[in-house]
Amino acid sequence: MSAQPNLLFVFPDELRQHALGFMNQDPVITPHLDRFSTESLVLTHCVSNRPVCSPYRAMLLTGKYPHANGVLTNCNSNNMVYNNYLDASLTCLPDILHHAGYSQGYIGKWHLDPPSDQHEYTEGPRSDGIVWDSYTTPDRRHGFDFWYSYGCCDRHFNPHYWPTDAAINERIDIEEWSVKHETDVAINYIQNADGRHRDPDKPFALVISHNPPHMPFDQVPKQYVDRYGDATNEELLNRPNVRFEGEGGGVAKIHGKNYFAAVTGVDEQFGRILQCLREEGLDENTIVVFTSDHGEMMGSHGRYGKSVWYDESLLVPFLIRWPDHIQPGRDDLLLSTPDLMPTLLALMGLGNQIPDDVQGTDLSGAFLGHDINRPASALYLDVHPAHPAEGKRGVRTHRYTFVIERESGHPDRYILHDNQEDPYQLRNVAGEQPDVVRELKDETHRWLVKTGDPWDRSR
Repeated sequence: MSAQPNLLFVFPDELRQHALGFMNQDPVITPHLDRFSTESLVLTHCVSNRPVCSPYRAMLLTGKYPHANGVLTNCNSNNMVYNNYLDASLTCLPDILHHAGYSQGYIGKWHLDPPSDQHEYTEGPRSDGIVWDSYTTPDRRHGFDFWYSYGCCDRHFNPHYWPTDAAINERIDIEEWSVKHETDVAINYIQNADGRHRDPDKPFALVISHNPPHMPFDQVPKQYVDRYGDATNEELLNRPNVRFEGEGGGVAKIHGKNYFAAVTGVDEQFGRILQCLREEGLDENTIVVFTSDHGEMMGSHGRYGKSVWYDESLLVPFLIRWPDHIQPGRDDLLLSTPDLMPTLLALMGLGNQIPDDVQGTDLSGAFLGHDINRPASALYLDVHPAHPAEGKRGVRTHRYTFVIERESGHPDRYILHDNQEDPYQLRNVAGEQPDVVRELKDETHRWLVKTGDPWDRSR
């Protein structure tokens, strides 16, 4: 066994922090993650700074915020004109691990490339004419030598994949729930029979990107829905800020149980992976991370989806286990997405290889129980490349959520939630606390300077 730790990084799509049983928030069934949480360091303030799929993935891999890595919104055919995709020349986490001698695998949703125009081999245009799916050529895989992935296709019961050596016309179509199938592939990778998937003499880094519990919410095996018995969606979605009227509330009224059922299915498959690590004798020398790219509103404030500043969208799970190195427990460390790249590299003994232009912060010391300078806030932004200096900017602190909404020709609007006094963010108290607004405007400005955001130059 290599002295360097292995890395297993699992991030299902659209799984909010509240939808884990041990958090005692949503009434969701997650026995494997509940048990895993007792073995892990659980961060209760892990922030998805730009809470939507592609920007999270780009921040995770590059350690840079959206204006620096070029991925400001989701990758699809509408946004190609803005070069809104991961540049192949950027140095990413897997590039560094590759050069450090790691075997690496990527399984599942990638969603970082411009969509492919050979529509007969991909998902092709959707009903609105927008193309999301893409084939990632080997030169764009940033050091992943085992590949079983696709761009973006929301067909959970009949997913497709391109294996490592497959050309675009050699797509594999599967008739099975994607999370179950991807877990089977991951287990085969970990077991590595006859050395077919990776070099057994090297440490490995395996990233698993499940699409569920991402919409469409009804594409979930019945066995997981049945776990919730006769409970209604109204009973399950019991957060005080849930509203069942409007489009978002209507989706929640139909799909609340389906969303939780998909989380339960993810939990069961994650448990299979943990069991495989134990059986292979790899659990002691493997850093295991379970997190998500962003949350899901599911009826809170009458919304569904993500992108907004509310905690159901902004806060994601973060559990990390590394026996004898990271002590189990809970920590309110404000962890931002770009911090993950330098932090993981430092934990893996590669802190000296963190690129100088990384904007995230190495917070590995906190994971290891050391006293460090802890972040006082995390940036929030919602931005489109067509108007990079508009949209929303703000910060999440331990106590407050602060947001500035900007639209050309209109005065800025301020939003302030006191999460200590109002944990479900039901009241905007910006008008009542001008001193806090002033302080958090300054804090937001510091983030914009650090991340090269053109926001301040637009006023």
